[in-house]
Amino acid sequence: MQRKFTTTILLFCLTAILLILGGCATERPRDIGNICAIFKQKPAWYSDANRSQRRWGVPTTTLMAIMWQESRFQPTVKPPREKLLGIIPWVRPSSAIGFSQATYATWWQYQEYTDNFAARRSNFKDAIDFVGWFSYLSHKKLGIPLNNTYELYLAYHEGRGGYAARSYRRKRWLINVSRRVQRQANRYHAQLVRCSRSLRHHSWF
Repeated sequence: MQRKFTTTILLFCLTAILLILGGCATERPRDIGNICAIFKQKPAWYSDANRSQRRWGVPTTTLMAIMWQESRFQPTVKPPREKLLGIIPWVRPSSAIGFSQATYATWWQYQEYTDNFAARRSNFKDAIDFVGWFSYLSHKKLGIPLNNTYELYLAYHEGRGGYAARSYRRKRWLINVSRRVQRQANRYHAQLVRCSRSLRHHSWF
């Protein structure tokens, strides 16, 4: 009886610890406008971002700026529901969810391409690798330079078919958003230059 009670207590404690760690892992960074602060708070993210950069060739600052725009680094955020008759919450406009706001169909393509069917949209490591993958294919198929955050974001938002058809030309608001993403990438770059040595020293590599 005593042994069974002790085992139950141990299992309870282990479950509580895992829940706490899980909550810490998905907590949004306190200062999302500063890439140094983000990576110092979440050193595993620094390793994940660098891994994606090495794999796909897209700068860490571009990857992070796109995710900043898409989700503000919230792991389970979804597009707001549309309103029926202007007041009744209705369906969501897309199946996008998570850090990268990837839709279900595009995420499935990523899983097939990378043979990573365990990848989750709410997992930062998987999400930032997805952004690198999508941007790399935009570079390969559309000729967009890997360091051109402005154009890469237009393709990310519109899809490669929409970008090729220049659908963004009819969307002044999207052009403004893409410029904002480029400016954020520039800010992240300037910040990262100042703290990269410190981050490398404390990284999880």
